[in-house]
Amino acid sequence: MNRIELPTALNQLSHQIIGCAIEVHKELGIGLLELVYESALCEEFDRAGISYQQQVGFIGEYKGKQLPSQRIDLLVENDIILELKAVRAVDDLHLAQLVSYLRLTNKPLGLLINFHAPTIQKGTHRRINSKVIRNPNAFSPP
Repeated sequence: MNRIELPTALNQLSHQIIGCAIEVHKELGIGLLELVYESALCEEFDRAGISYQQQVGFIGEYKGKQLPSQRIDLLVENDIILELKAVRAVDDLHLAQLVSYLRLTNKPLGLLINFHAPTIQKGTHRRINSKVIRNPNAFSPP
C-alpha cells in the first residue's frame, strides 16, 4: 500500500493539535465528559494561536440530494476535523464516522482523540482523505 504524504503545514498543525491534547490530558486526567475536554482543548488552542470552530454543522449530499445536518466537534484551521471521545475503547464505528465526515466535507485530515486512553498517543487515531491530498487543487495549506 502506498503511504500518503501530508503537506508539511498540515502535518505540523496536526502535531500542534496533539501537543495541546497532551497538555489537556496531563492536566485533567481521565474520567470527565467529552464537553469538558473540548472546552479545555479550546483554551489550549487559544493559548497557542490556533484557530478553530466548535460544533460545526454541515450538510452532505447523496446523489445530489441534501442529507440531514451533521455536527463536527472541532474544525481546526478550517482543514482538520477533530472528533473527541471519552470512552473506554475506540470502536470501528467511531473511526468510520470520522472517515465519513472527511468524505462529506472534503477536508484533508481528521483526528479522533480519546481522552480516556492512558496516553494521548495511544488514544489518537489519524485518518487522511486521500482524494483531497492526492488532488493538489482540492487543498491549499494554511
